Amino acid sequence: MNPHESTPGQPAGSPLGVAMIGYAFMGKAHSNAWRNVASYFDVPAFEQRVLVGRDPDGVAGAAGKYGWAESATDWRAVIARDDIHIIDICAPGWMHAEIAIAALAAGKHVLVEKPLANTLAEAEAMAEAARAAQSQGVQSMIGFNYRRVPALALAKELIAEGRLGTVRHVRAAYLQDWLVDPDSPMTWRLNKETAGSGALGDIASHAIDQVLFLLGDQVTEVSGRLHTFTSQRPGAAGLEDVTVDDAAWATLTLASGAIASVEVSRVATGQKNSLKLEIYGDKGALLFDLEDLNELGFLDATLPVREQGFRRILVNEPEHPYVDAWWPQGHVLGWEHTFTHEIRDFLAAVGTGTEPSPSFEDGLTVQRILAAVEESAAAKSSLIQLTPSTPATQTPATQTPAEGP
Repeated sequence: MNPHESTPGQPAGSPLGVAMIGYAFMGKAHSNAWRNVASYFDVPAFEQRVLVGRDPDGVAGAAGKYGWAESATDWRAVIARDDIHIIDICAPGWMHAEIAIAALAAGKHVLVEKPLANTLAEAEAMAEAARAAQSQGVQSMIGFNYRRVPALALAKELIAEGRLGTVRHVRAAYLQDWLVDPDSPMTWRLNKETAGSGALGDIASHAIDQVLFLLGDQVTEVSGRLHTFTSQRPGAAGLEDVTVDDAAWATLTLASGAIASVEVSRVATGQKNSLKLEIYGDKGALLFDLEDLNELGFLDATLPVREQGFRRILVNEPEHPYVDAWWPQGHVLGWEHTFTHEIRDFLAAVGTGTEPSPSFEDGLTVQRILAAVEESAAAKSSLIQLTPSTPATQTPATQTPAEGP
């Protein structure tokens, strides 16, 4: 990769101009990555030019704090600027489709936070816009940052190398507890119109993407269940209805024949941000927990039984994915590094003109699975058939429903 190679709409030899839309939780995480990525990785030259938000004072303060040269409140005007080549979308999901489609049409490379959109129709429109833009050399990527956890990148390598043999089943549980208190206030994340869904879209999207990423597989059948434990929460004008799920469960059948169970909750008392993954094959198994993200548990079942047992791999060696850019062995990395790795990979793809991964098409695949979970839950956990290129369709009512999680 030549760091000085130009990209569509960029004068040769000039840095890429980056604008980010949204400056709250994800905006802070992405800003940290943009600020640090060039200090550790060889990437095309870029500048943090504009931070965009709705509140003029709030976005101006965030821009100064997070290293952006200026702030703005009109994302449409920013997209139209000739000195902006990359749009990083950290706004809420209900804004993703409109911003991303407009940016791609304007010839800007786009990185967007997960889930791709709030609805399947919006996700399909975004994927179509990305395909059209890619044919013109304009790149797009969805931010499933856990693909960039070094331990999970190593897990994918081990699976691809056949160290687990034939994978039979996967358990994925993403558990948080920030909504345990029924008096926790209403937010946009608890309203279907603004959030699309609750724990399903927010964190099941990560868990499902990991199943697809690690196994390189496709989901063919889905059954699911959703539940809301607290139906009303205090808002600005009194109690307001919660219109999304607090927790979700799904059973996924994969094209390879493997089965994956997915459980997510934002009311799991004591679980702060725990994405637990267990992958079981006929020759080995892997264990991972995001709250210990530098560690990977690996069992080699090809060893004599007297020598078998899970061993702890501390994923901090220069030979491990991404780690050679950072610290000496044993100096652990953190959650924030996943975003730095994500920005690094996105910039590398823009610089070389290659399609980054995960693509909007990958995001659409996850969105179809999320929609199938919702469809199944609405039909008492009926089995929903999926193909890689077509939307979900319910099985005939005469078929036996899949077992509930």
